[in-house]
Amino acid sequence: MDYVYGPGRNHLFVPGPVNIPEPVIRAMNRNNEDYRSPAIPALTKTLLEDVKKIFKTTSGTPFIIPTTGTGAWESALTNTLSPGDRIVSFLIGQFSLLWIDQQQRLNFNVDVVESEWGQGANLDVLAAKLAADTAHTIKAICIVHNETATGVTNNLANVRRLLDEYRHPALFLVDGVSSICALDFRMDEWGVDVALTGSQKALSLPTGMGLVCASPKALEASKTAKSVRVFFDWSDYLKFYKLGTYWPYTPSIQLLYGLRAALDLIFEEGLENVIARHNRLGTATRLAVEAWGLKNCTQKEEWFSDTVTAVLVPPYIDSSEIVRRAWKRYNLSLGLGLNKVAGKVFRIGHLGNLNELQLLGCLAGVEMLLKDVGYPVKLGSGVAAASAYLQNNIPLIPSRI
Repeated sequence: MDYVYGPGRNHLFVPGPVNIPEPVIRAMNRNNEDYRSPAIPALTKTLLEDVKKIFKTTSGTPFIIPTTGTGAWESALTNTLSPGDRIVSFLIGQFSLLWIDQQQRLNFNVDVVESEWGQGANLDVLAAKLAADTAHTIKAICIVHNETATGVTNNLANVRRLLDEYRHPALFLVDGVSSICALDFRMDEWGVDVALTGSQKALSLPTGMGLVCASPKALEASKTAKSVRVFFDWSDYLKFYKLGTYWPYTPSIQLLYGLRAALDLIFEEGLENVIARHNRLGTATRLAVEAWGLKNCTQKEEWFSDTVTAVLVPPYIDSSEIVRRAWKRYNLSLGLGLNKVAGKVFRIGHLGNLNELQLLGCLAGVEMLLKDVGYPVKLGSGVAAASAYLQNNIPLIPSRI
């Protein structure tokens, strides 16, 4: 029974947690098992092999940790760095802010590069810092690939290009929580040393699983990193990998079976098709916003996100009221504006196991909401703009051809 019942389905359009597909729910609907039996190591081995595919790596070592994205952050930092190490980290929104806070509380020397919220990482500043750092005091570059508070996607290939141009050995650490499995992500090609994501985002699982992937360079750094870690220590995992039992502590059996089902769905659709679908959903949402006469919080097209759109509202509207009314009247869940953009934006999440007709239902709900709060929207305008684009761009479902 729902804690607060509403008829029909809740229309979940926050940028995580997202809708869980029925096959994944069914896969998780099982009893506990002995994780030391032969079955769970056999399952885990296939999962580790297939997790590498979503990071697009052949050389990386994956870790499936019972945690959230926040724990995955800590795992990435504490296994590769020592207290006092200098980090360059980009502040572009609420989640990059939280990661920076964690970096500072872990006693790293954080060199913060701040941009206006709605802009991407300032890579000109990074170039200047790398050029000046001939002594290689910078030990890591930390960047959020997709900032969900503002709907900004950063260009990781350009970060790698700068590191190579200045022949700088700094580690390249990437938060891919709301990008991996939805946006183009290439760990090996872009020379990412540690990448991470969370189960509740594009993988479309419940919260509770942090997936981290480390390059050979990051694993080598972990041998000398002096940060204290216990629960997140990669060396414990590696010891059990060698033993063939894989788990230094008890995993969530249900989430492992859920991950198996989620990966199977992604591979059945095809990872490139998944990425293309997210691009369609993002483009359709942006066309709807434009038809409503509203603006995207993201200031340049090059930073547009295909997993979340942050919509700016006029000054006379409190965006929090839109989110409250959406849930109370239409059983629609939208993302709040956070911190600096609280009350100024609402967020439409369009990631995970989601199709175009589901999105159109959300856009119709947003139009009614805008009318409710006094914005002079023409009902059907955004839905029409999105529909016209989607009707011309939705391919046949690959498995039904």
